[in-house]
Order: sequence, then structure tokens, then C-alpha cells
Amino acid sequence: MTTPIRQFIILLFLCATASSVTAHTEMRTIRVAVLDLGSTRTAELASETITRVFASSNELSLIDRTQSGPAVRGVGYAGSLNMTLEDARNLGAVIDCDFYFIGDVQTLRRSSSSRPVYYESYASVFIVSARSGRLVKWERPSFEAPSAVESEKMLLAELTVRASVYLEAIQTAERSERNERELSVIAHAPLIEDVPEEASPQAKGLRLPQPYRRIRPVYPDSAAKAEAIATVDILVDLDQEGEVEKVEVVRWAGFGLDDETVNTVRRMHFRPAIRDGVPIPMRVLLRYNFRPTKQNTDEKIKGTDNKPT
Repeated sequence: MTTPIRQFIILLFLCATASSVTAHTEMRTIRVAVLDLGSTRTAELASETITRVFASSNELSLIDRTQSGPAVRGVGYAGSLNMTLEDARNLGAVIDCDFYFIGDVQTLRRSSSSRPVYYESYASVFIVSARSGRLVKWERPSFEAPSAVESEKMLLAELTVRASVYLEAIQTAERSERNERELSVIAHAPLIEDVPEEASPQAKGLRLPQPYRRIRPVYPDSAAKAEAIATVDILVDLDQEGEVEKVEVVRWAGFGLDDETVNTVRRMHFRPAIRDGVPIPMRVLLRYNFRPTKQNTDEKIKGTDNKPT
């Protein structure tokens, strides 16, 4: 066999092998876990609904809830919807999955001076990446009806319909994270210094960056509807002129609080960090605490997860 023919055969073999590896990567099923969405009857029905819909998908591999539930409770997870990236990654590692659902689902009896007693069924649904710890998607569908049975039925029907949206969000996040991993291999990000401990040698001769004007994020209506109380932590990379280069949420809260905080931080301008008279780039952590500013006194919660009437 001549050398050119031998080389051609080797090239064909390598191309076929590469195509096989690529196809295997693309066909890999995504491991998903649906954790408890609360301790109420409606929460159990919501978990079963999402699990049932995803169990029929050929694109996902669903973690058995009888295994994931005890695993997360064993490490002390109590249903928090306000997590750091590290906490979220650790929780995902315990389950051994790629993505997982957490949330809070309830049916509430409500009263109002302007209308008869009614019931609200809502689902705060959070999809989290176990690999990055990021909050991939959050939603809070809510339905009101004269009876608990009616509002609950509408909510479960909506969760069934929304399953395709959740699947798309998971697949999009999977592709995005895979691209990030590939880019990180070839990228050479410039070194940037974190804020040092106050008494450390690195803090000597250092003046930390300061905002020219402090801007507080607005508490959005989406958070007010959920009466969300949460903390959002943001890592900010500042260049040597004090301008914001990169913003990353490292403790997320959902309900629109993360987006509102990121948008606010991006509008800020800082006096740069200075060491021994020379401006330097620096990474700083900004923390924002959120809570409802006022209560709706016209509408009160009378009970949680009432039995159907």
C-alpha cells in the first residue's frame, strides 16, 4: 500500500472516530432530579406532575425521588431558595445529577374586603445547574379560584404545559455550560486581585474601590408577590479605572432579584482600588439584602394547604 493511500485511510478513520465521539456527546442524556417542592399536599402533587412528564422524555434521565429525597435531607437541606453557587453545587453533587428542581408550592385560603373568600395555588419553581450552581430558570405561576380543588387543578395543568419550557431551559443551559468549558481551556483570563483580609500583608498600602454613588436595587413586583426575603451576592471585576468589567451572581435568590441587582451594579461607577498610589484592577463582593417594604393589609393568609372543599 502506498504512503498517500495509507494516509488517506488513516484520515478517514480519525474523522469517523471524531464523529462518533461528537455524536455520543450530543446524545448523552441529562440527569435531572425533582426534589421536594415543599411539605404540603399541593407540593407533593406538583412534584409528581413534573416527575411524570419528564419520566416520559427520552432526552432526560430522571433520578429516583426515593433516593434523591433522603440524600438531600441527609446533608441538611431544608428547602432554601436562596443559595450560594458552592451550596448549590454541593447539593447537586450529593444527588449526582446535572440539573435539579427545587421550589415552594402551596394552596392558600385568602380573604379580602373586596371579594369573597377564595383560594390561591402557586408554585415557585427553580431549576438549578448542579455543575455550575447557577439558577437556570425560575417561575411562579399562580391561580385563584373559589375552591382549593379548582385552583390546584389549574396549577397542575399549567405545570404540565410548562414542562416543555423547563426542558428547553435545561438543554440550553447544558449547551451553554459545555461551550463555556471548551472556551475556558483555550482562554487566558488576566489575573485580577481579590479584596485581601484586612490585617493581611496584601492589605498594606491598599485603598479599596468605592462607588461614586451608591445605587440600591429596586424590590421588584415579582418578589413582592412572593414576599421574598433574600440575600443576593455579586462578584464584580473592576478595571484599573474603576469601571465594571464583569458581574457574576454568586448567591442567587430568583423572583427577579438577581436580574435587578445585576442591572443596578452595571450602572455603578467606582473609584479604583489603589496600592501604593497606583490604580489596580480588583474583584469585590457586593451583598444586597431584600425584604418586603410594606405588607398588603387588605389581604391576609388564613391557612396553608387547606383540604379541598
